[in-house]
Amino acid sequence: MSFNNLPLIEPLQAALRKQGYTTPTSIQQQAIPHILEGKDLLGCAQTGTGKTGAFTLPLLQLMFQGFDRQRERRVIQTLILTPTRELAIQIGESIQAYGCYLPLKHVVIFGGVPQSSQVKAIQNGVEILVATPGRLLDLMQQNIVHLDHIRYFVLDEADRMLDMGFVRDVQRIISKLPAKKQTLFFSATMPPEIKQLSNVLLHNPVKVEVTPVSSTVDLVEQKVYYVGKTDKFDLLLHLLKDPGIESMLLFVQMKHHADKLTRQLIKAGIHCEAIHGDKLQRARQRALDNFKARKTRVLVATDIAARGIDIEELTHVLNYDLPNVPETYVHRIGRTGRAGATGVAISFCDWTEKSFLTDIQKLIKKNLTVVKAHPFDNPMMHTDSVNLTTTSSFSNMRRGGKKSARRVSRF
Repeated sequence: MSFNNLPLIEPLQAALRKQGYTTPTSIQQQAIPHILEGKDLLGCAQTGTGKTGAFTLPLLQLMFQGFDRQRERRVIQTLILTPTRELAIQIGESIQAYGCYLPLKHVVIFGGVPQSSQVKAIQNGVEILVATPGRLLDLMQQNIVHLDHIRYFVLDEADRMLDMGFVRDVQRIISKLPAKKQTLFFSATMPPEIKQLSNVLLHNPVKVEVTPVSSTVDLVEQKVYYVGKTDKFDLLLHLLKDPGIESMLLFVQMKHHADKLTRQLIKAGIHCEAIHGDKLQRARQRALDNFKARKTRVLVATDIAARGIDIEELTHVLNYDLPNVPETYVHRIGRTGRAGATGVAISFCDWTEKSFLTDIQKLIKKNLTVVKAHPFDNPMMHTDSVNLTTTSSFSNMRRGGKKSARRVSRF
């Protein structure tokens, strides 16, 4: 199936040709016709499936078809709410690319930067607003943003909103929206809180589900190295001697660990930068741009980069720290093996992380390939036997449940 088979207007088709896109993804094939028919939609899709295009393309068409060129003042008709600055920027770039032949204006707003330029753009008049919850609420409280004329509402990465503690902010925003609107709701997972929120928001929705969160891209080779915690850095340097690792997105759990590891890699002669929630927006964007341009070989990240960062031809993802939430593993390794390309996902696993590995393999329904006989291999870790002290510590870590998992995921 090609984009020509979808009922998209010529300005959008021309923009797609300009970008070199010919074949829609599965979620685009399923979602676009329903959205064009004005239906509410519940989309369950993990990152990398093309869902940004799935809602951006039809919304641009619907807005253009109702566009009044004689209107004296532009008002916000579409609100796209997303959890992170990086994802907001990516959505804005998609709107710019797909809507390049349309007279619609958009603005992206997020915190961590001065609001003056964002406010000026809004006051000059826009039809589409892409926003993160915190900055949007700030501008609403200042009476700069008004949502009275919203006709289309997109809630993207709803489960990530939950993980980052934004659900109450989202509820406050929703309470200010008109009752009559078309709503598009996207989430990679559907925990009870997200199901409840979708039931409140959506009216007789069409459900579109592709690539369940428990699946991982078949083209991604998944390996695990058993290694002691104190040997992880030496193993990393050993792997980076391979020139075949052209670019590596490296995940750690904590912000301070990202900075420390970056300093160690730079000292070892590796071109490296870090990205996490404490970095200023301009520093984060610069680090991403350098990584995409291959000026930086290794980008060290916390899970703020696990979703919504589209890095073309990323060859390797490395879980320096295994995530304690198994779904996070799927989102992390989804950064590679995109758009039909191959990729390699490497995980380091020390003794205290074996229960996390077990949960990951249970979720994805496959065992990671164990790399044996590397210079820092500990044969004792290849056994499934665990002493009672270790088992007890695993239980204590896991008793925190969702609360502790979400606390870590905010970093």
